[in-house]
Amino acid sequence: MTGPASTVDRRAQPRSDPAHWQSALTAIAPNSILIRGYPVDEMMGRLSFAEAVYLLLMGELPTPAIGRMLNAVLVSSLDHGVTPPSTLAARNVATSGAPLKDSVAAGILAFGPNHGGDIESCMRFLDNGLSLVRAGKSVQEAAEAMVDDCVRAKATPPGFGHRFHTRDPRAARLFQMALELELEGEHVRLIRAVERVLDVRKADFDRPVPLNVDGAIAAVSADLGFAYDLGNAIFLISRLPGLIAHAHEERVRQQPMRQIDPKDENYDGSPQRKVPERRA
Repeated sequence: MTGPASTVDRRAQPRSDPAHWQSALTAIAPNSILIRGYPVDEMMGRLSFAEAVYLLLMGELPTPAIGRMLNAVLVSSLDHGVTPPSTLAARNVATSGAPLKDSVAAGILAFGPNHGGDIESCMRFLDNGLSLVRAGKSVQEAAEAMVDDCVRAKATPPGFGHRFHTRDPRAARLFQMALELELEGEHVRLIRAVERVLDVRKADFDRPVPLNVDGAIAAVSADLGFAYDLGNAIFLISRLPGLIAHAHEERVRQQPMRQIDPKDENYDGSPQRKVPERRA
């Protein structure tokens, strides 16, 4: 067979020829784009962005509950003002007159173990704790042992502590949704137990250690089946629009080549307003 039809057939079938490398993500052929087997034009208008992200990363369509949960996770870290290192990096590059893409790339490069990388650390922390549960400890006993280890190491548990919040409203909402959507699994239950232990033992730490959004995302993502490094990727996907918005605002609202001090920022946007009810 010759012509376009044969091209579609060849690209749609897995290759066993060792001279070719494999990808299971997207099949491209004339007039056809299949993402994990689904035509992208059929996905458009039928899947939310979060559902499409889940499909691409995990290989199958999520349930409606998982789609809603992941959508909430992506919204939770959309932006956090001008103080995060990634935001400052994006604005500092933007003030030089660099293109938007370069400014945003600088922001992404500012993610590290102390900013955006705590999700993977927390997922590993929770899995280590769950190994204690599987060895016979109760969830409460495992949580106490995990906190003991952190106290001995003089370390803050990953996923806990925040520069601004004594109660992170994003974490509370994610856990509320996990409960409502019946997606609360062993990782969420364990991190809530750790949270309770830390509340009792707050004197063992030199600063408040509330559960933060990274910890909530770590627990929820692990219960949804995401691998450690994909937990960090979810934060990256979530924060990207915020970096774009800050870099764009810097370019259109501020004088070029300015020295940016986040302490001098003065918010002049909309006052607090009510989010409209979810529409069908």
